[in-house]
Amino acid sequence: MAVANGRPEEPVRWVLEDVKSVGGHTPTVLGAPKFDEKAPAMRFNGADDGLIVPVNPLSGCSEFTIEVLFQPDVSGPAEQRFLHFQEVDNHRGLLEIRLKETGQWSLDTFLCSGENQLTLLDRTKLHPAGKWTWVALVYDGRKMTSFVNGAKELEGEVTFAPMKTGQTSLGVRLNKLFWFKGAIREVRFHPRALEAAKLQRVK
Repeated sequence: MAVANGRPEEPVRWVLEDVKSVGGHTPTVLGAPKFDEKAPAMRFNGADDGLIVPVNPLSGCSEFTIEVLFQPDVSGPAEQRFLHFQEVDNHRGLLEIRLKETGQWSLDTFLCSGENQLTLLDRTKLHPAGKWTWVALVYDGRKMTSFVNGAKELEGEVTFAPMKTGQTSLGVRLNKLFWFKGAIREVRFHPRALEAAKLQRVK
């Protein structure tokens, strides 16, 4: 079996179907996120719904890829955090959106490791809310790159040390701010930096 970072290359997949179990782990449930069988996906209300999972699937990774299949609501807050992984306060990463009143959103990815940090956000790169979309954050050990439906948006260099432990929140920041309104169907954590051609996309 091929191995990256001393770990199998197969991703950790979280398919959100039950608030009582995320990837085999018991999350802390904030508010009342609901599983929508028609989607199928977990829906968050943008006010007080969230899940805090007591693990960090990226622990020990010197490079990694996070992929999320989600559907932002057209009427959500202007600033939303839908995935936050963290070891300690100054060693974290986030996937976020900025939503315009026109119902369009921009992807914002963020990494922080001690004094090193980088935000990738271009508010002119807009995508329609209400549609299912795959987004990705890729870190190759030197630079972070953001993708929407397999298309590269932005990249920049940042030093990000491997995490040793931590937790992950879905639908909100770990400090319970900037709630996400919409649905999340699946999250994939890869222990390596995927090439663009191998990223998921909605066709």
